Amino acid sequence: MKILYSRQPRMSDAKRARFKQWLESGEAHLHPLTLPQRELWETSAAPPADVSNHICCVINVRGLISPEDCVASLQRVVNRQEVLRLSFLPGKNGPVQLIRSRSEPVMRFRDVPSNTPPEKIEELALQTFYQPFDLVQGPLYRVEIIRRAPDDQIMVFAIHHAIADGWTLGIFVQDLSAAYVLQRTGARNGLPPVLTSYSAWGATERSTWQAAELEPRIAFWKSRITGIRPLWTTPHNSDIVLMPQRLVSELPAETTTAVRELARCNGATLFSTLLALFQIALSRWTGENDIVVGTPVANRIRQDVRETMGYFSGIVPLRGQVERDRPFTEHVRIVHQTTVDSFANAMPFAELVQAVGEHPSPTRNPIFQVRFALQNHPIPDVEIRGLSLKLRMRSTGTPRFDLGCEITERGDTFEVVWLFRENLFSGPEIEELGRLFQSVIENSSRVPERRTAALTS
Repeated sequence: MKILYSRQPRMSDAKRARFKQWLESGEAHLHPLTLPQRELWETSAAPPADVSNHICCVINVRGLISPEDCVASLQRVVNRQEVLRLSFLPGKNGPVQLIRSRSEPVMRFRDVPSNTPPEKIEELALQTFYQPFDLVQGPLYRVEIIRRAPDDQIMVFAIHHAIADGWTLGIFVQDLSAAYVLQRTGARNGLPPVLTSYSAWGATERSTWQAAELEPRIAFWKSRITGIRPLWTTPHNSDIVLMPQRLVSELPAETTTAVRELARCNGATLFSTLLALFQIALSRWTGENDIVVGTPVANRIRQDVRETMGYFSGIVPLRGQVERDRPFTEHVRIVHQTTVDSFANAMPFAELVQAVGEHPSPTRNPIFQVRFALQNHPIPDVEIRGLSLKLRMRSTGTPRFDLGCEITERGDTFEVVWLFRENLFSGPEIEELGRLFQSVIENSSRVPERRTAALTS
């Protein structure tokens, strides 16, 4: 698949005239990119228009619903959440957000036989996931409802990463459910407005991250990430595969329980403990001792934005040295303190890259090649009279990394999703890494004082 690296959305003369009319009439307004959006445009390994920037999920819907009520409910959500009315226009100094005051909802319906096999449903969902968005025209989301029976549907939701993060998907389900209740009860009023719009949050963030706030953090990161060496070489060619492959595994309940106990006994968080274990496994797998990963942070510490859809999340690089003669108990304590310090000095990633003098490349992230995440954003299951909605996240990855490990708590177990570029790694190689990771977890849980070298044997 050949990728053309164009960072700026393109606009025809007809579109330009239409948008000019909207702006002059007050039907739309322009806003600068938010800091997370800048990260997408300035540091990602892929152009923003590439389908690898899509965030996707499926929502199992049980209950009798009508297309008319669904479309009307989605309209209420579109009215509440401005990112569903957002697109991007090219500007002299880079793209800008265009937010319309009104926009029609995008929802399609498809009927399939009740005995349609899961693999066929998956195929239909992927068609929705991978259909490109027009960044200039918008909207940058789509909903398709696959109906297997009058009371059994699969709702496929795809949204561009420039206007959404994982937390956003839970908000969408909650808003859509609330809107459907209003619609079915005949209420004329819409959903209440969000406390803070996405564009207003972006303006506050830009005013917050001034030089005085950035300078001490820049000094921290220059000392922390200087001299990073790639874990592997990324091919420099024009046929770059950006959409990662997925491999899903599960850590059993007894292993999950052991990890939690390991974290408790060492006075570390679950995240720091899993990261320490992952570093050891990745070090053995690559033969490198200097391990750098990027991890997402929700960036929603303000209560007033917890019901606002948008791309809020940031990225924090985490660097660790795996010394083979060091006891694991000491390693996890060091990782925990390093993680605490790094999160305390978190700053917008685009600013961090610029400050440390790294240069974005069309083939790799300028700081890290590996993503590691413990997913903890809300995943609501909605139960209302005659209707249930169950959100199922789908880790699809984005082109910011070559390899990803995303861990999600599923009751008593951990779901582990491996994301990888197939032009770099094969499925069997990633399976080997998964087995190594589980082995490190089990060995450290049995004898935490063992040296790290012994945990991979």
